Amino acid sequence: MRTFWLFYTAEFKLSLREMSSFIFGLFLPIGLMALMGFLASSNEELTSSFAAVATIGIVSTGVMSLPLSLSSYREKKVLKRYKVTPVSPSQLLLAHVAYCFSLSIVSMLAVYLVATLGFGMTFAGSYVRFILFYVIIMVSIHAIGMVIASLSPREKTTGAISSAVFFPMFLLSGATIPLSVMPSALESLGQIFPLTHGIQLLQTTVQQQPFDHWFSLFILLMISLIGVVVSIRSFKWE
Repeated sequence: MRTFWLFYTAEFKLSLREMSSFIFGLFLPIGLMALMGFLASSNEELTSSFAAVATIGIVSTGVMSLPLSLSSYREKKVLKRYKVTPVSPSQLLLAHVAYCFSLSIVSMLAVYLVATLGFGMTFAGSYVRFILFYVIIMVSIHAIGMVIASLSPREKTTGAISSAVFFPMFLLSGATIPLSVMPSALESLGQIFPLTHGIQLLQTTVQQQPFDHWFSLFILLMISLIGVVVSIRSFKWE
């Protein structure tokens, strides 16, 4: 456990040096929530925006930070060096995943505080169900990141793939621009992204609507399962 916390602390310090994970995973969601709060004319719009913006931290760490960091460790032979020491490289991977999860959760809590304290949002739904769905979304999106890191041969390739996945998902899933204001073609295109289904689950929860998104839940669970299995079987240490 002590080794894990040492790795976890090291991951935090490394992220402070390059700051991209904080910018996209923390500061951007806070700024967007503030903007959405000023534009919202009702509590329904505010809660809908909160459910969407709360997922930005997940996609930022899961699709960008996680695969890029792991590909960098592999290309720089960091993981290979740990394989010949008493410290397992798996502990480094686990620490980095835990750090990404932590940043996602902090991002969501920060967005929640901005919405409630800054704009008076009333959360009418179930906190337990919201947390459950949030964890499922977090696991599924990070599973995608692990698959990218596992299959990509080089760090530059990982960056290209991550960007190609991140930006369409970021813009077309409803996390930044509500699907309701998009043209029907783009709204339909957005349904291919798992984050779209995750946002629908969260919006249903925060607005205390009857739950009828079983297909979205099934999609996220299947992505989580397949992503974990594929990444475990295909991950290369060097």
